[in-house]
Formats: sequence, C-alpha cells, structure tokens
Amino acid sequence: MKIALAQLNYHIGNFQDNNQKIVDAIQKARHEKVDLIVFAELAIGGYPAKDLLRNQRFIEECEASIEHIAAHCTDISCIIGAPVRNEDLEGKPLYNAAILLENGQVKQLVHKTFLPDYDVFDEYRYFEPNRNFNCVEIKGQKVALTICEDLWDDDSKNSYVGDLMGELRKENPSLIINIAASPFSYTQYESRLQVLQGHAIKAASPLVYLNQVGAHTDIIFDGRSLLLNANGEIVQELKGFEEDFTIVDTSISTVTKKEKQGHHEIALIHQALILGLKDYFRKSRFKTAVLGLSGGLDSALVAALACEALGPENVTAILMPSKFSSDHSIKDALDLVKNTECAHQIISIEAMVNAFEENLAPAFAGKKADTTEENIQARVRGTLLMAISNKFGHILLNTSNKSEAAVGYGTLYGDMAGSLSVIGDVYKTQAFKLAEYMNREREIIPINTIVKPPSAELRPDQKDQDSLPPYDLLDSVLYQLIELEKSGSEILHLGFEQELVQRIARLLSQAEFKRFQAPPILRVSPKAFGAGRQFPLVANFLF
Repeated sequence: MKIALAQLNYHIGNFQDNNQKIVDAIQKARHEKVDLIVFAELAIGGYPAKDLLRNQRFIEECEASIEHIAAHCTDISCIIGAPVRNEDLEGKPLYNAAILLENGQVKQLVHKTFLPDYDVFDEYRYFEPNRNFNCVEIKGQKVALTICEDLWDDDSKNSYVGDLMGELRKENPSLIINIAASPFSYTQYESRLQVLQGHAIKAASPLVYLNQVGAHTDIIFDGRSLLLNANGEIVQELKGFEEDFTIVDTSISTVTKKEKQGHHEIALIHQALILGLKDYFRKSRFKTAVLGLSGGLDSALVAALACEALGPENVTAILMPSKFSSDHSIKDALDLVKNTECAHQIISIEAMVNAFEENLAPAFAGKKADTTEENIQARVRGTLLMAISNKFGHILLNTSNKSEAAVGYGTLYGDMAGSLSVIGDVYKTQAFKLAEYMNREREIIPINTIVKPPSAELRPDQKDQDSLPPYDLLDSVLYQLIELEKSGSEILHLGFEQELVQRIARLLSQAEFKRFQAPPILRVSPKAFGAGRQFPLVANFLF
C-alpha cells in the first residue's frame, strides 16, 4: 500500500489553521496518487486540549472539522485522530478515536483502548476506553489500527480491558498503524522503538507509526515517525522536532533496512528546547523576550537558546550588577551579548538595594544579615525585569535549572519569576554539557562562563557549593529520587552516603511550595516538575 505520512505541528483550538494544514497535506498526497494518508492522534482539536474537551463548542468545532476534511477524501483514504462523542448513556462523554475517512465520509471509528493517567497524561478524565477489538479494512487489506499507548500496554494481566494486540493479531493483519501524540523525553526514543519493533515482529507485519510534532507550553512532541518492516527494521524515519511529509510503500518486497538517526542526549535536549521556545512564542502570539543576564552559566544558556529560537533581534538581556558582582561576571555577560548580538541594558541595583536595607533597618534592628538581604537583591532584579516586560511587552524567560528548582535554591518573586522556565528540566551537570554543545562550531557562551565556579554573587566570595553538595553528587541523587522515583533506602544501596541522601531528600521535599509557584517548564526528561510530578505541598514525609 502506498501511504503518505503527514507529521504536522498543530495548534490547540486553532481549527482554521489546522484544517488548512491537513487539507493541504491530503491534496499533496492525492497528487502523488497515494492510497492512504495518515495523521497523528487527536490531530483535530490538538493535544492535549485538557478541559477544552468539556466545552460543547470545542467538540462541535471538532465535528465540523471532521466533516470538512472528509469532503476532501473522495479518492483517497485518510486516518486521523479526533475526540468523538460517546453515544451510549454510560461512561465518559468522549472517545479518543482514530477515524477512517473514505468516499467523503466517516467509514469507521477505532477508539483508544489504553488511556494513560500517569505523568503528564490525564486521558481517563475525559475519555471512555474501547472494548471492541477488531481490525479495519483499507484498500482490501486488513489493518490493525491503534492509538499511541494501545501498543504500550501489551500485557493482558495488567490491563483493565484485555489484550488488545493479542486479539488483533488473531486476524492476521497485513499492516499495523499506530497514530500517536507521544511526548518527548531524552530517554523516550529507544523504549518507544523497542515497543514498536516488538509488535512488528510478533505480527510479522510492517508497522506505520505517526507521531505529532510541536510544543504546547511544557509538553514537546518530537515527531520522528517511523515505518518498520516485518522484521522490525527501520525502513523510513521522519525528521525530529520539525514537520515532515513522506510517502512510503509497505509492500514487503520493496522495504529495505535503514540506519536510525543519531540520538545523542544533549543534541536532543537542544533541539527540544529550541522547538519549545519557538512554539511557546508563536502559538501564544508573542514575539520578544527579556531575561536577566548575570554572567553565570544558566542565564547565558537561556540567552543563547532564546537568540537561536527567536532571533537575537527579539531578545533583550538585562545586566543588573550589585556591589557583589565581580568584574569578570560583567565581562562574561557582555561577551555573551557580543557573541549573540542580542540587545542589552545595564541597570545597577546597588542604590535600590541600599534603599530597601535603609528603610528596613528599624524593622530589622538587632537582627544579623542573612539570606533575607540576599533575597532582597534577587527580588529587586525580578521587579526590574517584570517592569521592563510590562513596559515593552516582552515575555520574561526564567533561567533557573532543575538542580536549583529541586532543592529550592531560588528566590520566590525574584530569580524564580518568569512566564516560561527554559532550562527548568535541565540539571546543572547537563547545563555544562549543553553549553559545550552550543559552542561546537563557534564560541557563543564565553569559556570563562563555563569553567568558573558557579555563584549567585549575593554575598562576598559566594559559591554554590557553600550551600549545596557538589553538582555531580547532587544531580546523581536527584536523578534517582525524581526520574527513577527511588526511595532513600534504595539509593543508599547504590553507595551514596546516608547524610547526603537524607539532606537532598529533605531539601527536595521542603521546596515543593516554591515549585508550585514556578513558571511552566519545558519538559525534556522522563520526569519534569509540573503536571507530571505532583506532590502535597505540606506533607511530612521524606522519600
């Protein structure tokens, strides 16, 4: 069968643009005399639409879109994902459906069976699961049509609805098609490929996997759609992190093995962050960004990423030195500005901080200086950045990393301010590697910024490791606690010192209230702070 794979970047709720994009792809496929064109899971309406799925007009718009797109499928078959109503009186009001369009109308619906409710997913809040397991017929071929996680839960003992793929394989399908909206993480590709290959081999059938691409605030879809042959070998792989369109032939005699694309962790993180930034601004109809530039690694990274994603002409860096700012930090910040060619301003905060301290002196009488005075500096900077954001319509980008967010090493309403956290899912140790990667062709981030000891520069000779364990140890323990969700006792068996693990676990738990008030984070790891990791703010429990 000659199949067009349309890997597109959708905009949630933007029915006019999405429909036009879909119809254009159908017309392109028709011109190439394609038998079938395949689009992603919930392409109509966009994913994740969240509580828009509870909005009656949103569902009506989805239904109108299905009718409009079907009218263009008179001499070509089409598979596309959409929410559809559950006409039964029982269960959830909607199904997550794969729709087969032929001869200008809906020929068949296949409902999603396994509805994820873990990490960033909450599909069981909206959708009723499928319980009818049948292949569909397309151009005379029997096709096992599935939706995303329908291929991931292949163990009937762990399933609440049974062994979907086991039942479909009994019909000896000649092709498996899986439409998906599978979010990116830097560990996802290999596990995803392994699952897909397993099903192709079990069914002795070619497999088409069509994934979404694009970012919706925190969630990023990487695309990288696939055609596998019956041996589970890659025949075709679409681009990562961008739209793509290709035509494949599933005839076994024509398929040949291709090597998979390179999937280096840091390179993937870089691509994901760039896409996340681009789509956040484009889909929110924002254009310009502002950020505080300290001369440190994190703000330099965010500035460089923003310049690459948005163009340096749309990025303004604000340098806000205090009496504790070193000359080399100011120079490093200015070198970054020179390397990226973004706009910048220098606003000294010394007089403003002095005014705060003088006015607070009566209230603080008899109290020694402590982190309170350090936080005043951070909050003065946050206030200045928000003022510039308001005055010029810039979006403030937050520059905190995941290590800091995990242990609460940040100031609420100060350096935690912002509309989007760009590297909030990037550990400090990864940030160093990412900076080196961004310098792979030329120096963008000054070398001194990368090699000097990290410091908040809020007191004389301050270093991050005055307050925190070394980042290699900190990040190793945090990864076990957060991504791998291990308990403290399990981590101790790996050889870490008990005092270190308990300290980090305590900091992680105590900082939950701060993270609750932080901006949305671009998700690049298997477990990011935000929707995918929800803990009580005031629980008395250590991991």
